[in-house]
Amino acid sequence: MSGQFGLLKEKRFGPLFGTQFLGAFNDNLYKNALVVLLTFQAAQWTTIPVELLGNLAAGLFILPFFLFSATAGQLADKYDKAGLARLSKVLEILIMGVAAAGFWLHSLSWLLAALFLLGLQSTLFGPVKYSILPQHLREDELVGGNALIEAGTFVSILIGTLAGGLLAGAVSQPVWIAVGGLAVAVLGYLYSRGIPAAPPPAPELKVNWNPLTETWRSMVFAKGNRTVFLSILGISWFWLYGALFLAQFPAYTKNVLGGGETTVTLLLAIFTVGIGVGSLLCERMSGKHVEIGLVPFGSIGLTLFGLDLYFASPVGLIGTTAHELTALLSIPAIWRVLFDLLMIGVFGGFFIVPLYALVQTRSEASHRARIIAANNILNALFMVVGALGASAALGAGLSIPALFGIAALLNAAVVVYIYGLVPEFLLRFVAWLLVKAVYRLRSEGVEHIPLAGPAVLVANHVSFADAVILMGASPRPIRFVMDHRIFRTPLLGFVFRHCGAIPIASAKEDPALTEKAFAEVSTALANGELVGIFPEGNITRDGELQPFRPGIARILAANPVPVVPMALSGLWGSFFSRIDGAAMKTPFRRGMFSPISLHVGAPLAPTAATPTTLFERVLSLRGAAK
Repeated sequence: MSGQFGLLKEKRFGPLFGTQFLGAFNDNLYKNALVVLLTFQAAQWTTIPVELLGNLAAGLFILPFFLFSATAGQLADKYDKAGLARLSKVLEILIMGVAAAGFWLHSLSWLLAALFLLGLQSTLFGPVKYSILPQHLREDELVGGNALIEAGTFVSILIGTLAGGLLAGAVSQPVWIAVGGLAVAVLGYLYSRGIPAAPPPAPELKVNWNPLTETWRSMVFAKGNRTVFLSILGISWFWLYGALFLAQFPAYTKNVLGGGETTVTLLLAIFTVGIGVGSLLCERMSGKHVEIGLVPFGSIGLTLFGLDLYFASPVGLIGTTAHELTALLSIPAIWRVLFDLLMIGVFGGFFIVPLYALVQTRSEASHRARIIAANNILNALFMVVGALGASAALGAGLSIPALFGIAALLNAAVVVYIYGLVPEFLLRFVAWLLVKAVYRLRSEGVEHIPLAGPAVLVANHVSFADAVILMGASPRPIRFVMDHRIFRTPLLGFVFRHCGAIPIASAKEDPALTEKAFAEVSTALANGELVGIFPEGNITRDGELQPFRPGIARILAANPVPVVPMALSGLWGSFFSRIDGAAMKTPFRRGMFSPISLHVGAPLAPTAATPTTLFERVLSLRGAAK
């Protein structure tokens, strides 16, 4: 994980991280301090019931995300994002001045106005912080950068929430809350001055100031790419799921665990640390590339540990007074609860970080900030719907543990629905499992696979799993041309069909299918996709490289694109390889978890990529891979 932490020292990331961290900290410091103050001193400020005040404060903070996210997305696409980040921090300083005036004048209206304006400032900064990352980070740094942003955000929320509560109870004059917030805002502005320039992708954009019509347009932009839009829905679902759990911690602690304020803090800390750990592990588990195969893995954990929290929740701990934290920690059942919360957080990190990175990389650069804005709108909407649904369920008599269990089951239903609409998530999960769990893949030269534009990937054919392994190693989806018989294999055939594989037969066996395959290859390359082929035509029967067939020459003659040679080693003799008993005395000698290698060579120009040249290049790479 040293690579991603190294980004904190880089000017292209460190100042942005500090700006984001301090902003999230300040939002929660002021919001929680205000809620605590109004909860325990409500009579001095208003006659509005305490319960309504808490919901009013939460609603005022989130309302700007509905009203102004679309406008903020336009501004981030039209103007320099670094300048907008500094502008948002200047606005934060002014807002803290409004809060100080509210405390000084003893005016609840001014304090709530400051809270609304803080939500507005966060709305303005939201599209900036995510859309600026692809401009300053390389593709292999994007997962690590997003992981740090997510981990830092949740940690800053935790620290800000705790600091706000402590500050509200410690100061004799509430105006010191605003003074503390002002100091943090100034420090955040100083950090923002270090953010490098990020030229706007659409400076000619004419801003539409109508929030309703522009919100609709932002949704249309996002829906233009189905995978991106469903990723946004996945992110929004996670915020609903996570916010639902977080909102129940106080009542769960009091009414189920029988604990007090320190126990609430512990639950919040455990959950937050889990998300941070899961987010930071994403870079290592994904090999520094955007690995959406982690998303199904994360969703499985969210469901399993959410259900286990329901079963692990103890019964009969409530007493006349709150139990001390040390007393609760002596009960084994409490440790199971804490472990479940930690793992929900960890798997939540696996779930959300790749989705954010996917939205950034798959969105058109000229509309990226507006798509991020659409994401923010849907995030807010889902959290509100989740809060209303949870309130209705609890009001109808549902217990909090049962609410957790139902949320976990709904999570399973939602993600199955999304994976059914976009099988790429599930397919990448299968590929990721094969590469990380079934075998131990060591790859070199993967950076030679172009991150954009068409290319033909040429590899030796060792086993039935070759295509899936190459899918797991590639940072982009690959459409493989494969023998129609392998394409129809019962288990792997399902994977190949849903990843857009192109079945082919020999001209003698099925000339119509042959011509159809070449036409599909041309269409895929014209659309800027990666096409993978195994020029040997069949899986090797003796482990040696077979002569390359001339089909690659026909493809390049019709589609002059770069060709990337690749060589697999270590799969011969595995369960998935074709064994010729006469050629191999010990069938299936290579078991699970065996090390395998992939070497990727530098791209060749189409004029230089003859079948003979490619054969020699792949043979050379295979020798290096052994």
